[in-house]
Amino acid sequence: MGNLLYVIAVILVIIWAISFLGGFYTGGIIHTLIVIAIIAVIVGVIRRAA
Repeated sequence: MGNLLYVIAVILVIIWAISFLGGFYTGGIIHTLIVIAIIAVIVGVIRRAA
């Protein structure tokens, strides 16, 4: 399960970077994607430490 969280986080960061650097206008969804990715990484770290 923890590995899946990292895969999802990496995919979200890649989508965020492509749309951010590519100049596509997607509005607030960009920031939502990066927040979800950060939360997925934090949850993975907490589960691994516990």
